[in-house]
Amino acid sequence: MSQYQSDLLRVLDERGYIHQLTDAAGLESLAAKQVVPGYIGFDATAPSLHIGSLVQIMMLRRLQQAGHKPIVLMGGGTTRIGDPTGRDESRKMLTDATIDENIAGIRTVFDRLLTFGDGPTDAVMVNNQDWLGGLGYIEMLQKVGTHFTVNRMLTFDSVRLRLEREQPMTFLEFNYMILQGYDFRHLAQEMGARLQMGGSDQWGNIVNGVELGRRMDGAELFGLTTPLLTTADGAKMGKTAAGAVWLNEAQLPAYDFWQYWRNVDDRDVGRFLRLFTDLPLDEIARLESLEGAEINQAKIVLANEITALVRGAEASVSAAATAAQTFAEGGTGEDLPSLSVGANGMRIGAILTALGFTASNGEAKRKVAEGAVRLDDAAVTDAAHLVAIAPGETARLSLGRKKHAVLHS
Repeated sequence: MSQYQSDLLRVLDERGYIHQLTDAAGLESLAAKQVVPGYIGFDATAPSLHIGSLVQIMMLRRLQQAGHKPIVLMGGGTTRIGDPTGRDESRKMLTDATIDENIAGIRTVFDRLLTFGDGPTDAVMVNNQDWLGGLGYIEMLQKVGTHFTVNRMLTFDSVRLRLEREQPMTFLEFNYMILQGYDFRHLAQEMGARLQMGGSDQWGNIVNGVELGRRMDGAELFGLTTPLLTTADGAKMGKTAAGAVWLNEAQLPAYDFWQYWRNVDDRDVGRFLRLFTDLPLDEIARLESLEGAEINQAKIVLANEITALVRGAEASVSAAATAAQTFAEGGTGEDLPSLSVGANGMRIGAILTALGFTASNGEAKRKVAEGAVRLDDAAVTDAAHLVAIAPGETARLSLGRKKHAVLHS
């Protein structure tokens, strides 16, 4: 049973979102009295976010479900600098046009998961370039710079760890935390924002914003972070051997997105159902208690629910049908990744690498030698095997039990 009384904090607590809170009692009191506008910032470094950001997006969804107002802050301004947190090298500079295109791509996921509009609890999306872009350098130093000491800034993990590893940090990156703190102050003044949320690695930046609002305006602001999200085997969420698990269809087909969740570790099922679906907690408890082969049914529910939320119900149904056809019925499934081998055919090793099933031809050779590669359910024993397919025909390539593709001429 949750220790919190407000719907907001009770739901966040019961579903596993809360790691740190600046003032739990104060936020509880505020949530009981009024609609709390809360925000999370997302930099636009790519045309899609990946699943490492999904817990933050879902937290905005929980905020709205509890009767409060989500503010999606797109970092059109801060993307031009790059958050140094957890990085050993500077991000490459992006053009204004690329940043705008990335924001447009990212917006599509939020449109599915939040209700936007002009109402008191409707979500809004804002871009910090709108106010950071107009700040003069001297004005910024005078208004904001005096509230930050270099001594303290050097203690933050984003700076300290980079310096300890003797990796350079530019003066531009060093200013990121100041601008993030200023974002909170601006949103508090202009939109009534009272709460900033984020991952645990953002704690120092969030506290900066809380303190800046208090020092400059006497405002009572709050911060909340989520636990560092890793899989049961210790891997960071959002990355796989084949690359990032993107939220947008253009970067990752719905079938591959669905398949990622279908293949999660048994130990992660309950936690992911709480974080990433709207299923009732008692139903989640039932699903995570399943044992043996039955836990696979819970994984299918997990994959169906998350894919429906992020990609839409139609994409979820189609991906599930493709999986059933591929695994249970031995078919090819129209949503499987496909590759043309051309009129002259392709070597099996090159096919595996071209599909992203292996990172190199060397890895492809090892997989073939291990007996992990099958073509139309027949084992392939030679990495140099030439796959030639007649016009109008197809073949199914499998790597292990979880990776499948359709080959055609």
